[in-house]
Amino acid sequence: MSTQTSPATRKWWALAVIAAAQFMVIMDTSIIGIALPRMQADLGFSQENLTWVFNAYVIAFGGLLLLGGRLSDLLGARRVFAAGWIVLLGGSVLAGAATTVGAELAGRAIQGAGAALIAPAALTLLMMLFGSSPGELTKALAVYGAAAPAGGTAGVFLGGVITEYVSWPWVFYINVPIAVLALLAVPALMPEAPARRGSLDLLGAVTATAGLAAAVYGIVRAPEVGWGSGQTWAVLAASAVLLAGFVLLQSRRAQPLMPPAIFRAPDLAAANLAQLLLGAAWVPMWFFLNLYLQQVLGYSAFPSGAALLPMTTLIMLGMIVVAPRAMQRFGAKPMIVTGLAILGLGLGVMSLVRPTGTFWIDVLPASLVAAGGMALAFIPSLGTAIGAARPEEGGLASGIVNVSYQIGSALGLAAMTALATAFGTDELGDLPRLTDGYSAAFLGAGAVALVGAAVTAATMSSPARRSASAAAEPPA
Repeated sequence: MSTQTSPATRKWWALAVIAAAQFMVIMDTSIIGIALPRMQADLGFSQENLTWVFNAYVIAFGGLLLLGGRLSDLLGARRVFAAGWIVLLGGSVLAGAATTVGAELAGRAIQGAGAALIAPAALTLLMMLFGSSPGELTKALAVYGAAAPAGGTAGVFLGGVITEYVSWPWVFYINVPIAVLALLAVPALMPEAPARRGSLDLLGAVTATAGLAAAVYGIVRAPEVGWGSGQTWAVLAASAVLLAGFVLLQSRRAQPLMPPAIFRAPDLAAANLAQLLLGAAWVPMWFFLNLYLQQVLGYSAFPSGAALLPMTTLIMLGMIVVAPRAMQRFGAKPMIVTGLAILGLGLGVMSLVRPTGTFWIDVLPASLVAAGGMALAFIPSLGTAIGAARPEEGGLASGIVNVSYQIGSALGLAAMTALATAFGTDELGDLPRLTDGYSAAFLGAGAVALVGAAVTAATMSSPARRSASAAAEPPA
């Protein structure tokens, strides 16, 4: 980067790096999708435990995001952003070189820890660069928001290409050169923020992460050991105790990881709940649509990834072109409610998939409807959740909204995996039973999206009291 570059130009280059970071941390959730059958064969995963290649990343990501946000506020977003890339790089090398199930899951968890540092720091840097101008901030959030679904589906496409023509370990090694380039760009582009005095609530971070992991483990294992078994209820009870302990800790700590008072900000809780339910509906759809394309329609890795490109293109156009204009005209609440309702409709149509289906009839129409709903709901809920907090709590608010989406993703996938297994996805080779299981998962995810629309309509303030600009602009 030339030293002659103006500050105005430099901050847009910085936005490109921030958007690339969001692209990467979401891509790492999806790039493994096409590679899962190959990884299952090489490393010895069972069908029930295969989701842990995804969940190990998401649990570490979601469980440590609050800690990442707090570190960003205390140590400075630029330092934490760079540290996250180093951790992500190390986890990627371990996951790619793994020869056992344990090593693979450890690498994925380290990747998730790196993402938990990168994501809140990236949003804090974005607010530092663009927070003084509501118009520029809305545009920056649109670019940042579009990077998430772009990373999700690009991960599927790249995963297909790499798995088909190279080998599955390279779905992890691809992170290495990108991480190196990002680290080289940080000193030249990212603003420096002074460190602040304060303490870290490490016990809170451990409690939240363990509680989330126990909940996901209990839900995923329940179809195999039985919902009425002592093991299932013991694990779920332990999860409830850990998460209740986390809430109690936060109410008693002088400097908690997640101060309860932050939720007094108007609409912050409602926007985070919308993000949680959005993740709980969207991620299971992506996961099971990949499996339907490969295990029922018989697509190989590359065509399976390419099949989701129309959906990605629509999401990116919707987030960058349509969502900012619609927010200015209608406000955040109508956008979120409408988007979640459309997503639910698309998933309902997708639940009609057939064992003898085709891409043009069973996949494309429903995926485009669902993508349209995602494009409408994501940016308004993200902007509202971030803009509601005070500037000094920007890293924390960024961490909370990322936590909401990732926890929703993990719990939604766990619940839909249990539902799909109950309807027959454990019977590989039986196409009618597999399709019944995937159909049940799509229908369940659609119900989650419709619940999200209803909850948002009931809990979020009206657009007359909260405009789109106010949702994006941090309070003075």
